[in-house]
Amino acid sequence: MQSLGRVAGMTALLVLCGGAARAQEASVPKSSQTAAPEAPKDGAAVALTLKRAIELALENSKEIQVAKIQASVADRAAQITKAQFMPNLYAGSGAGYTYGIPETPGGRAPSIFNVSYTEQIFNEPLRGQAKETQEQSKAQKIALEDAKNSVITRTAMAYLELGKVRHSLELLRKEQESAEKILQVTQDRQGEGYELPVEVTKAQLTKAQVIQRILQLEGREDELEVFLRYQLGFPEAQAIEVTPEELPGEAEQAGDNLVTMALTHNGGLQLAVSDVRAKEFRLKGERRGYFPTVELVGIYSLLGKFNNYSQFFRTFQRNNFNAGIDVRIPIFSAPTKAAIGMARINLEAARVNLINKKTELTAEVRQKTRRVRERDAAKEVARLELQLAQQNVAVFQSQFAEGKLNLREVEKARLEENEKWMAYLDANFQKQQAQLELLKTAGQLDKVWQ
Repeated sequence: MQSLGRVAGMTALLVLCGGAARAQEASVPKSSQTAAPEAPKDGAAVALTLKRAIELALENSKEIQVAKIQASVADRAAQITKAQFMPNLYAGSGAGYTYGIPETPGGRAPSIFNVSYTEQIFNEPLRGQAKETQEQSKAQKIALEDAKNSVITRTAMAYLELGKVRHSLELLRKEQESAEKILQVTQDRQGEGYELPVEVTKAQLTKAQVIQRILQLEGREDELEVFLRYQLGFPEAQAIEVTPEELPGEAEQAGDNLVTMALTHNGGLQLAVSDVRAKEFRLKGERRGYFPTVELVGIYSLLGKFNNYSQFFRTFQRNNFNAGIDVRIPIFSAPTKAAIGMARINLEAARVNLINKKTELTAEVRQKTRRVRERDAAKEVARLELQLAQQNVAVFQSQFAEGKLNLREVEKARLEENEKWMAYLDANFQKQQAQLELLKTAGQLDKVWQ
């Protein structure tokens, strides 16, 4: 392909030497537009599944859009360096007034019109830089995937937490009803002389604590809704409905299996590996800086008689064409030695960073695997405590129907049941949160919702 490019470049140069000029049209790529979610009619709430919420977040995330732009910038940077090994054709003019020997600051003779052609054939330091920028471009694509995983994790956590908060609010509102009943019964019994004032104060405190927790959860609910609307691209006033969901069981795998997956798919580790490859390309190129460099060159000049060429040269030729190769052989190059030293140090630093990343990643995966198991055990404890509380409520209700207990004791049992319900919801969410963090670290998030 490069030989065809050289032939095409030299042909174009000869055509321009004959006086034919051609213009190139630059094509402007069309900007991509993100698909906006469908707006619901009549202000109705949007019912979302976890999978659909993640899809909308990936389509509308500003973080992902920035990462895509950075990946495009890295691609263009790689193309700039690579372009020096492709045919390059330039046209211009060096016309000007001369007094004495005709020359320009660049060393060329003044010309009415000129065309020059350049193409690097053999330049190892420059080729090493080109390969380094190409590897950095690939690294930006890895960073883009890492940004997508971060968006998936945050969106899933917000979605699951919103479902937990709303369920907890339902339970707390029932608790408020029970607390009001307990307070009323206690006040009545105090009026009849069966309770001390301290019992009324305790009942008032219980009710006040429930109201405080309701206000705190309502604030958290608002924060999560605002975050999800922003992530999903919804308008500010859009209501969102979520459904309780369980995560897939990929995070339940053995720790050794997840460690192997993480060493292959973790974004941070892939970036470290890519950085080592890039530094190796750069060092290899700099070490070959003592090799000769070869560049294909050509130039056509249209000279004018008004620059007094005939006074300094025996003959004057209006049209001039030169083509050949420019070879440079380094005899003593201090910059090359310094560049090799810098490239070697950068490579050593990248390798040390890669070793540290592997060690940290292995420990992190094992730690998060243990955390998932611990959260699972805590969830099981919370489930059994909830089951026990529900059984106690059933027993108390039976005794209340038989007249063996008063209403206050039954409502207290219901309060205890609601507390255990919320403890179970918290334990379940903490397990889901640990699962998401483990899946992200192991690089398996993209496979969960395929």
